Amino acid sequence: MGNNGVEEAVVALKLKAASNWWHDVNESPLWQDRIFHILASLYGLVAAVALVQLIRIQLRVPEYGWTTQKVFHFLNFLVNGVRGLVFVFRRDVQNLHPEIVQHILLDMPSLAFFTTYALLVLFWAEIYYQARAVSTDGLRPSFFTINAVVYIIQIAMWLILWWKYIPVLVILSKVFFAGVSLFAALGFLLYGGRLFLMLQRFPVESKGRRKKLQEVGYVTTICFSCFLVRCIMMCFNAFDKAADLDVLDHPVLNLIYYLLVEILPSSLVLFILRKLPPKRGITQYHPIR
Repeated sequence: MGNNGVEEAVVALKLKAASNWWHDVNESPLWQDRIFHILASLYGLVAAVALVQLIRIQLRVPEYGWTTQKVFHFLNFLVNGVRGLVFVFRRDVQNLHPEIVQHILLDMPSLAFFTTYALLVLFWAEIYYQARAVSTDGLRPSFFTINAVVYIIQIAMWLILWWKYIPVLVILSKVFFAGVSLFAALGFLLYGGRLFLMLQRFPVESKGRRKKLQEVGYVTTICFSCFLVRCIMMCFNAFDKAADLDVLDHPVLNLIYYLLVEILPSSLVLFILRKLPPKRGITQYHPIR
């Protein structure tokens, strides 16, 4: 056997060992529990951070009610908290019947995640148009309409699957969510990019402007990347059984997927947007009564 043959044999052995490792971890109930408990703990940590930040903002500016910033942190707390609970009780979820209930419990937090970060796109779009003296009256109705359409289509597909399990519709549901993720990624690219370029053109150099520029640039890059990765993975999930994210047999894939598309992006965005709003100053004289 020549040198080439020896090298090919070594490569084959390494690939086989890697394949065996992946298979052994996926098939081990112990490793399944460990990985899903790690995911649950990480989601719980992100949810706790979002809740703490929401409380801090509320204590700082209680008079402003439910601002976009408060709603964003509340939705982050809700999404990550529910996702954490789903992973804690993953085996019980996996045994639920009919099977569509499993899909609902796994996919509903993903829809809420889309709404959470679409709210950030809305916030940036409002800032961008207000800075250009363009009316923003249609932005919020558009935001609610888009979310309503997404939820109605997804719920309709769930109801049909509840009535009659149609394998093609399961694939269509995953492709639809891949399309929703791509739409969110493009939204971040469009409005995050516009706001970034607009801030770049401001002639006044200031520390606050530089921080805001970095904030918009980082968050746009993170969110665009995470929704694009989600889109690609959902396409694989729809057509390749080996990339199925809805079964206990793929804990390693679940760990990689949820780390990349939800846990890591949420953690980074919460860190970047950690700054509290300024305290409301005294703007007028109040006589003593």
